[in-house]
Amino acid sequence: MTAENKTIVQRALAGLIETGDVDALAQLLKDDFVHHRPGSITSTKREWLAAVRAALVSLADMRVEIHQVLADGDHVVVYSRRWLPDAGPEIAVVDIWRIDDGLVAEGWEIIEPVAQVAANLTWWAPARR
Repeated sequence: MTAENKTIVQRALAGLIETGDVDALAQLLKDDFVHHRPGSITSTKREWLAAVRAALVSLADMRVEIHQVLADGDHVVVYSRRWLPDAGPEIAVVDIWRIDDGLVAEGWEIIEPVAQVAANLTWWAPARR
């Protein structure tokens, strides 16, 4: 099941990244799909697909490099780096997808501008004595 789930996510991402085909992506989502972002922001399938369609207009020239696709049971994790168009920032993105009956049932997305990584790691610095 893990390999099949990984293939489902890779197919969805490849279609979206390479062609911008949101309708093809929609066919891979369950009707009750839910997308989550930090801060308790959730979207239904319809809401998320509308946001993806709108974002693709301004992000048409975004460059995406997928570095890792890891699968365990019904979850698939994708780590990518993205360069936004028009000299926009480079961002690091972690997506977690839950697969149910061959379709994506839930997604979680964490986005961090690469330029802010050092500032966001201040909590990790060893305690000063």
